[in-house]
Amino acid sequence: MGLYLRDSLNFVRKTRPLKVLNWIQLLSSFYLTKWLKKPIQWGVPMTISIEPTTACNLRCPECPSGLRSFTRETGNLKSDFFKKIIDQLYSRLSYLIFYFQGEPYINPEFLDMVKYAHDHNIYTITSTNGHFLNDKNAKKTVESGLDRMIISVDGTTQEVYANYRKEGKLDAVLQGARNMVKWKKELNSATPHLIFQFLVVKPNEHQIDDIHALAKEIGIDEVKLKSAQIYDYEQGNDLIPTIEKYSRYKQKDDGTYQVKNQLLNHCWKLWHACVITWDGMVVPCCFDKDATHRLGDLKTNSFKEIWHSKAYQNFRQLLLKGRDQIDICKNCTEGCKVWLDD
Repeated sequence: MGLYLRDSLNFVRKTRPLKVLNWIQLLSSFYLTKWLKKPIQWGVPMTISIEPTTACNLRCPECPSGLRSFTRETGNLKSDFFKKIIDQLYSRLSYLIFYFQGEPYINPEFLDMVKYAHDHNIYTITSTNGHFLNDKNAKKTVESGLDRMIISVDGTTQEVYANYRKEGKLDAVLQGARNMVKWKKELNSATPHLIFQFLVVKPNEHQIDDIHALAKEIGIDEVKLKSAQIYDYEQGNDLIPTIEKYSRYKQKDDGTYQVKNQLLNHCWKLWHACVITWDGMVVPCCFDKDATHRLGDLKTNSFKEIWHSKAYQNFRQLLLKGRDQIDICKNCTEGCKVWLDD
């Protein structure tokens, strides 16, 4: 069976009637909203990103965790709190992404939380820099039931890799990937589906063919090329690729840069997904990295109360009036090919 088909069937096996009903409610309310230009919200998110931790061992230049630049509180998600959240959402939740900011494996309870979500029939995904995939953690990861793992490998030589993954050790990442492949075989497990994510930037764009070859050699299931979000892009940036198809930004006639995406005044993410921070703040999407748009607090309200609250509806209404007026939307590339053809 093909690797992609196997992963897709794994997701389908976790689908239940309530989840399908939820998809229908979300899609119909989204398109009705576009037609009426008035926020209508049925259902609850089919996808949630939850933040295991804000901590990270690396210092990547376009990441708040790496830059240590958060103005919000930082910390680790607690397992008991996580379970309370899942108990509210699991019957209609299709995807659970264990990532927002930080390196998930720094949270000592991370894999226990993955197992809890797995036991509640949710398709689980995480993204890791790969430095904590020692033999013990690799085995426990496979045993947890994690469905998909994205490993960031942004270079095939240490010199190129370290251009973006500051303080990272490529050898450690590749050994971690080999540990994952080994334990999948040892435990006769089809999961997690392993992905090498290659964030295409100017220093590594010449190694695109090499990352495919490296992934094949190790036994990784898939390679994904990802375009990079750059904060200071207007005057150009050393990270913007020279190969235009791999950039989220395009150069204007005056030499400055702009986001390729046209900011249409609607956004599917506001209807089918959201982000929950380690301390229970609900924010609209992954572009709100510092959690400035806090639409509710799960320590004081249920998720459904927050999702259908006046604050959430007001944010959706503001988006319909003009995404160019919302700070986190101005550098949004949701309409660009964030995942690129490889």
